[in-house]
Amino acid sequence: MKEKVAIIYQMTTPPERNGVIKPMKPGGYADSGADIAFSLQRQNTCVITPVDNPRIAKDLDWVFPDTSQGIQTAIDKGASIIWLNTVLYKGHPIEDFIRSGISVVGQIPENVDLYDDKLVTNELLRTSGLPIPKFVMITAGNVDGYTLDFPFPVVAKPIRGRGSQGVSFVENSIDLNRTIHEMFNGQSYGAALYVEEFLAGQEITVTVMPPGEYTFNEKIIVKNNYWSLPPVKRINHLNGIAPYNGTIAIINNSKVISDMEWKQPHILQLCEQCERAAELVQAKAPIRIDCRANVNGDYYLFDLNMKPNMTGASRPQRYDQDSLTALAARKIGWSFDDLILNMLNQNWKK
Repeated sequence: MKEKVAIIYQMTTPPERNGVIKPMKPGGYADSGADIAFSLQRQNTCVITPVDNPRIAKDLDWVFPDTSQGIQTAIDKGASIIWLNTVLYKGHPIEDFIRSGISVVGQIPENVDLYDDKLVTNELLRTSGLPIPKFVMITAGNVDGYTLDFPFPVVAKPIRGRGSQGVSFVENSIDLNRTIHEMFNGQSYGAALYVEEFLAGQEITVTVMPPGEYTFNEKIIVKNNYWSLPPVKRINHLNGIAPYNGTIAIINNSKVISDMEWKQPHILQLCEQCERAAELVQAKAPIRIDCRANVNGDYYLFDLNMKPNMTGASRPQRYDQDSLTALAARKIGWSFDDLILNMLNQNWKK
């Protein structure tokens, strides 16, 4: 039987966890969901959509909300695979459908909930021997009594963040105190935040793919272990921070590393460390890990993202919307269509 795929997108902000809030992306990833659905449809995959004749430029014509009703509607219309293009968490409606045997593309919801917490994830990476920057958590309770064991400048960020949204480069204690109070008063990220040492060297992003069967030039290759796409260098930072991709398109501030750079021992080692990190969090789909070097050129893993934004140049009006993962995939000869089809082939069920 030919598989039928439906894409779901985020309808609401995830539940608060220990006073920490993960902000919702405007549109809830409906844009990348539509990119994915359009890509699959033009590759002759049967895509189930909310309307019979989805309009190319209308995101919501292509995707279902990630509510129980939305998922059930997609299944009632014939979907046998649900693509989880949404932020997952323990208790997400998709869990009931996974337990009932539906196939999905995406992560284990409970794992996303756990590892979206930077404190939990970075402590796991640190105790597993992987390099992470020094950090401290600041809460509403210790806002006037915290201490840093690393020098300025520093970076302040949400504990459950999304890309570089809400991330600030801070040069001194006065600016840090102001930033902390602004973040708490804004109530967008909850009652705790994360402050880490600023790394002044090159920033790169590594996408790690899960084990499975992949197609390269019409040949199927089995990957028994987690494996990395070519790293992508982040350039044109704004005040030390890579700009939020909702403001500046990825293609304008990112560049895949050269073959020569990719072969450098420290880059190969970093890719192996990222692959180890993916194994630790039991990734079932691509994850994205942001890494940055210090002034000595030593790389650290500073942000593990269980839900990489998967926008891509599939629809005519979005040819400038390749994500970091899509850019990396092009380096190994995959178009956005190739990437999406290979992701679909890693679907799993309980």
